[in-house]
Amino acid sequence: MGADDGIRGHVGELPVPVFDPIAATVAPPLDRCRVAIVTTAGLRPGGQAELARLGDASFVVLPGDDRDLQLAHFSPNFDRSGFTADVNVVYPVDRLHELAASGVIGSVASQHLAFMGAQFDLSTLMIDTGPAAARVLLADGVDVVVLTPV
Repeated sequence: MGADDGIRGHVGELPVPVFDPIAATVAPPLDRCRVAIVTTAGLRPGGQAELARLGDASFVVLPGDDRDLQLAHFSPNFDRSGFTADVNVVYPVDRLHELAASGVIGSVASQHLAFMGAQFDLSTLMIDTGPAAARVLLADGVDVVVLTPV
């Protein structure tokens, strides 16, 4: 099998989305920022661990104090061993609390967001769930997010 066979060959043919320029703001100094996590690990609270569907562009709000999380990522190629050993590998919430306690960041958000990775059509994220996710974070006073792409 050559390098362009299989997944690599297919992915190379996917169209690349083009985004219009957007306005940006400058965050306050990090030691005054409220920080949230946005992960593509497909995490769900323990009682909601249904598998995500291919192309599912929805997100789940994770309560900041919940550590009973399960992976709902459906990909058989997704290595779960790091998450099994330590949730902070894909969801570094304990590290954020340590940074807040030491004064490196201002505070940790009370809720975080989990998407399912492996998105092929970004239109729903751009038009619907992305802005909805931003509203959740803004309502919690979040200044900065840590993205954990999985």
